[in-house]
Amino acid sequence: MIELSNRQARRVALAAQGFGSRAAGTGTDTGATNRALQAMIQRLGALQLDSVNAVARSHYLPLFSRLGHYPRETLDTLAWGPKRQQRLFEAWGHEASLLPLSLQPALRWRHACAARGEGIYQGLARFGRERREVLDRVLDQVASRGALPAGALNTREGKAGPWWDWSEEKQAFEWLFAAGELCVATRRGFERIYDLPERVLPGAVLAQATPSEAEGQRTLMLHAAQALGVATEKDLRDYFRLVPADAKARLAELVEEGALLPCRVEGWKQPAWCVAGLKVPRKVQASALLSPFDSLMWERSRVERLFEFRYRLEFYVPPAKRIYGYYVMPFLHQERIEARVDLRADRATGRLRVLAVHEESIGLDAPARAALDEQLQGLATWLGLAIEPLA
Repeated sequence: MIELSNRQARRVALAAQGFGSRAAGTGTDTGATNRALQAMIQRLGALQLDSVNAVARSHYLPLFSRLGHYPRETLDTLAWGPKRQQRLFEAWGHEASLLPLSLQPALRWRHACAARGEGIYQGLARFGRERREVLDRVLDQVASRGALPAGALNTREGKAGPWWDWSEEKQAFEWLFAAGELCVATRRGFERIYDLPERVLPGAVLAQATPSEAEGQRTLMLHAAQALGVATEKDLRDYFRLVPADAKARLAELVEEGALLPCRVEGWKQPAWCVAGLKVPRKVQASALLSPFDSLMWERSRVERLFEFRYRLEFYVPPAKRIYGYYVMPFLHQERIEARVDLRADRATGRLRVLAVHEESIGLDAPARAALDEQLQGLATWLGLAIEPLA
C-alpha cells in the first residue's frame, strides 16, 4: 500500500496534469512548439469544449496555463486542419471534448452505446429509434453535398423556441455524431460542421481494430489515472464520464493486472489508486490562471480534497446571487490555489478587464501578487489585449 500525505498527493496531481515543467503564461515566452502542444494534449487526454467565451474558448486555455504563449491557430490545425496535420478529433469524452486520435478506437464502444440509445439524452435516443428516415435523409445529404452545418438542412417552419428546441435535422445531426456515423470536420465560429468519418479521420486511425467495450474502457481508465496521478474511483470515472458499474469493473481488472496500485492519502475517506512506478515530486513550481473547464478542476470534490478550495460555476446564477462573478479563473501558485479572479475580455475596446480578485484565506503575499500580475499581463498579451487592472 502506497502512503501519501495530502501535500504529496497534490504534487503528484499537479505534475500529472503537466504543471511545473516550465514557467507558463508570462509575456516573455517565445511560444510553445507544435510538438509540445501535442505532448501536453496526449498527457491530458481531453480538452473540454464549451460555448462560454468570456475570456477565450475553453479548449485554448489549459494549454496556455501549462505551456504559455502559443498560436491558437496551431491548435485549430491539430483539431480541424487537413488530414495530414490532424492530431485531434471531437467526441463525447469529458463532455464535448477534443481528444488525441490515439484514443479514437477506445471510444468506439460509446458510439455503439449511443446507437442503441444508451448513454445519451432519452429524447435523442427516442428520436433515433423512431425517426430513422430523417437520419438517413441527413446522412445522404452529407454524403452527396459534403460537410454541412445542422442549419443547412433545417426544414422547420416558424421560429425556434428556447434551449433544446432542436429541429428534426439538428436532432438527426446530434444523434449521428453521438453514434459515430458523422464526425465534426471543422467549426465555423463555434458551430459544428459535420462530415462522414472517412472524409474527416485519417485512414490509419479508421483501419485500427475496434477494441471490446471492456478494453476501450480500460484504456480510458488507465489514461485517466495517468492524467490525474492519484485518484479515487469516482475521480477516475469522471474523467471520461464512465458509469459507476463499468468503472468499478475496469478498476478491479486494472488492479489485478498490476497496472494500478492501491494508495492511501492523508485526509481522504475513499481509497485511491495510482499507476505503477509512481514518482512524487519534491516540489512543483507553477503559477497559472485556470479555466473553469480545466481538467484539474473537473471533479469538484477532488479539488476540495487536494486544495481545500470549493469552486462552483456561476454562469447561470442571477447576477445578484453570484458570490465571486460570472467568469472566475482560479489562480494556482506554488501548489496552492490562492485566489479567484473575475475576468472579462472586452474585445470591443481591446481590453482584458480585471473585475475582481478574491483572495483565499491564506492570502496573497508579495511574491504571489507579483506572480498574479505577471499571469494577467501574459494572458492579456496572448489574447492581443491591453490589461485593465482592478480599480
